[in-house]
Amino acid sequence: MKTIHRISSVLTLLVAALYSDVALAAPVKNVVLVHGFFADGSGWRGVADILARDGYNVTVVQQPETSLADDVKATTAAIDAMDGSSIVVGHSYGGVVITEAGANPKVAGLVYVSAFQPDVGESLLDLVKRMPPASDAIKPTADGHLVVDRARFHADFAADLSAADARFMASSQVLPTVATAGAAVTQAAWKQKPSWAIVSKDDRTVNPALQRFMAGRAGSKTVEIKGSHAAFIAHPAQVARVIEQAAAAGQD
Repeated sequence: MKTIHRISSVLTLLVAALYSDVALAAPVKNVVLVHGFFADGSGWRGVADILARDGYNVTVVQQPETSLADDVKATTAAIDAMDGSSIVVGHSYGGVVITEAGANPKVAGLVYVSAFQPDVGESLLDLVKRMPPASDAIKPTADGHLVVDRARFHADFAADLSAADARFMASSQVLPTVATAGAAVTQAAWKQKPSWAIVSKDDRTVNPALQRFMAGRAGSKTVEIKGSHAAFIAHPAQVARVIEQAAAAGQD
């Protein structure tokens, strides 16, 4: 009888361990979306709708673009407000933000979309100087901000959007400060967390070669799509698919 009880106890422990492993391997169901320079959170609408339809809890961060510290603070607050772990997604400059904010223990993985992936001590401007983009439509303003030339916005920022949509984006730009672009990250979450990168092959705002370099350096699982810098708006299904792959690989 003692032998039977001992076997029964062992089986109970094995079953409990099995269910524990299954629970640990459960896919992440929270996604935090972070926009980049010149855009706002509404650009994520198509991606957010797909993710919500597929059962994900989505938060879109409306960071102020007043400083890197302010943007990281807003993103961290969104991550902390989620119930459980999250996949954090950054477009363009949003990649700088999630590189810093992604060190949060509630972040299970990072997805970079046409985005910057700086190393510790690097800024967006450092990376742009390393491999400049095809476009020179971004200019400083007299009061220390950056703006995309409206006349070139469609061709250089959002070539795969309609002319009307690009015109509206150009007229509703959120102007970041030059200081924000020059702010270096103090930690690189991709060194500790799994990461994915979507490279926009026709991007004229962030050099595709730079995107490939950063993704390779970070060891990110990389997908290339034929799209402009605004590919996250123009190709939401392809972007959402990669985010869902990241979520399936994560643990909550």
